[in-house]
Amino acid sequence: RFLRILAESIAATQVVEIGTSYGYSGLWLALALRGTNGHLTTFEIDASRQARARTNFERAGVLSSIDLVLGDAHALVTKIKGPIDLVFSDADKEGYLDYLQKLVPVLRPGGLFVTHNMEMAERQYLQAISTNAALESTLVNVASGQIGVTLKKR
Repeated sequence: RFLRILAESIAATQVVEIGTSYGYSGLWLALALRGTNGHLTTFEIDASRQARARTNFERAGVLSSIDLVLGDAHALVTKIKGPIDLVFSDADKEGYLDYLQKLVPVLRPGGLFVTHNMEMAERQYLQAISTNAALESTLVNVASGQIGVTLKKR
């Protein structure tokens, strides 16, 4: 629900998710895009997880607004064309900095880079989001761990 509120609050129409898993987070993001002609591109490296997510998205009636990409997001996110409004990163924690560096350039000013499990993030990532003058970040504690919300300033 927090992801849906974030996406709706910035009127997101182009969203990228790294780490689909079974589709729970993607479902909330897709619900935020309903009625906006918005689109979610979600990356998953595990074929069985992606298949389960596809089934969940189909059952929820949101599959038509989702592009499920199977493979290593580190290589594949470079194909994302901007501008994008929101990124949700919930994959390999040691890869957070790489995703940030590759996707912030196509994130629109005013867009959000949201990161799950911040308590597991590497020091380099934390330093990048806290020292870059073009970014402003905060941490939010939720039941499933800390979520980092980073705003790309205008």
